[in-house]
Amino acid sequence: MKSAIIYYSYSGNTKKVAEILAELLGESGQVQQMELIAPEESKSFLAQCRKALYHLKAKINPVQVDLSGFDLICLGSPVWAFAPAPAMNTYLDVCTGLEGKKVILFTTYGSGTGNQRCLRYIQDLLSKKGVKSFICFSVGQIKIKDREFVIAKIKEIMPL
Repeated sequence: MKSAIIYYSYSGNTKKVAEILAELLGESGQVQQMELIAPEESKSFLAQCRKALYHLKAKINPVQVDLSGFDLICLGSPVWAFAPAPAMNTYLDVCTGLEGKKVILFTTYGSGTGNQRCLRYIQDLLSKKGVKSFICFSVGQIKIKDREFVIAKIKEIMPL
């Protein structure tokens, strides 16, 4: 199985989850990780949240957008103001090759208040691009450093 993990991580939390997911998926196939980098983003977390709330986009460094060559697509974002980060909004807009694919969505969050709304928003966007099925999991920031907890969350959604 060939998997792609595309994620945005402002503080490093989502990156930690992506790396653990890559290790586990790597046990049964090839994994390509792609980190979304927004070189011109504001360093103000509140400004970032405002952009996320309105589903605004951010300029991102070039990454592979045609995902047709992958069997499994994994997308990860922090939840900011009930929504994915602006860099992920940009990627969701431009990615292609999702018809008939299985997608794992993962989020990291602080309070968890907007987590389900964020996941539904991403699912709605990707459904319009022909995604066949979704599997979702989320990790609160207070549990990010607990590697065994993160592994258990991933194994809950997918027998690896």
